[in-house]
Amino acid sequence: MTANQQELHKLRQTPPICPVGESDCGIISEVAELRQNLAELSSLVRTDTLTGIANYRYFLQALEQEIERTQRSGQPTSLIMIDIDFFKKINDQWGHEVGNQALIHLSRLLQQIVRKLDIPCRYGGEEFTVILPDTNLAACLPVAERIRQGIEKFPLTVAGQPLPMTISLGIATYTDKMETNVEDLVAQADRYLYQAKESGRNCICHARLPSIDIVTTEEKQALSGLFGSGTTKKD
Repeated sequence: MTANQQELHKLRQTPPICPVGESDCGIISEVAELRQNLAELSSLVRTDTLTGIANYRYFLQALEQEIERTQRSGQPTSLIMIDIDFFKKINDQWGHEVGNQALIHLSRLLQQIVRKLDIPCRYGGEEFTVILPDTNLAACLPVAERIRQGIEKFPLTVAGQPLPMTISLGIATYTDKMETNVEDLVAQADRYLYQAKESGRNCICHARLPSIDIVTTEEKQALSGLFGSGTTKKD
């Protein structure tokens, strides 16, 4: 259940109460209906109509909020940019309806794979993003790898046949020591995404990880083989 769906469910489960305590208040039902309509409109503004996940507008707001949170708390925020490899070929060979199914399929897998605190969004076209609050690069890498493997292992089914898909991913991380805004962070993640495309696709590109000597025990365990060069590729 998405955050928007949870909000709507909460509103349905908590009807408004008459402020003067009347048990038979004539306007309560109207107030409840107005509240639900407003919540649904708010959800529509923030939700991509095709995939059902957060849209570009909400992505910008959420990323701005997480950057501000990092500035206050000192905990880093990571951003994953995702692009479907050879998406134009899917549209050309199978048609735009199947292309839309591919976008929906990817968004559903993202929702299943990412952690509860992460924020998957549709950036536009065949590009998606995931905002990872309170997450440094070392902790972000296993999440990105699970996403890459998940898309590869669970293809879309079209007319009873599997339609394999792969994705390329770029990662950028914001810390409170950086003088970076939303646009800069997105541009950095996009550059690494382009590098992943240039490196052969179906891989993850990112900045070089810090020296192993200053990585915590938990981070070392999280890396589990991912530590090394600035590019994480499929074997």
